Amino acid sequence: MSVLLRLTSALSGRKIGTDRFGNAYYESKADYRGYGRKRRWVLFAGAAEATKVPPEWHGWLHHTSPAPLPEEKRHAWMLDHQPNQTGTANAYRPAGHDYAGGRRAVTAGDYEAWTPGT
Repeated sequence: MSVLLRLTSALSGRKIGTDRFGNAYYESKADYRGYGRKRRWVLFAGAAEATKVPPEWHGWLHHTSPAPLPEEKRHAWMLDHQPNQTGTANAYRPAGHDYAGGRRAVTAGDYEAWTPGT
């Protein structure tokens, strides 16, 4: 994050809070012109990646809720958040994908390809 962005955030906005990942959330002090409500933004801890915003803060950022939701108790079965894996070796690849072996389950045998004029 640039020093200028952190400085302007401190001057033109007020800090609302931080999440468990270290992201800081801000709201403008005055209503945004032509917008009719306060502007909200996040300063990411580390690389700016939109998928790093937890659901408790997502609703607040998009004006769905007036305040951030309380962070729920973490249960053993709850997985930690992972950023978008597209383009990495951990990306989801369905059966039949070339990188997943290129083989898919055999169809039931009742499939006939459509041909024009039949």
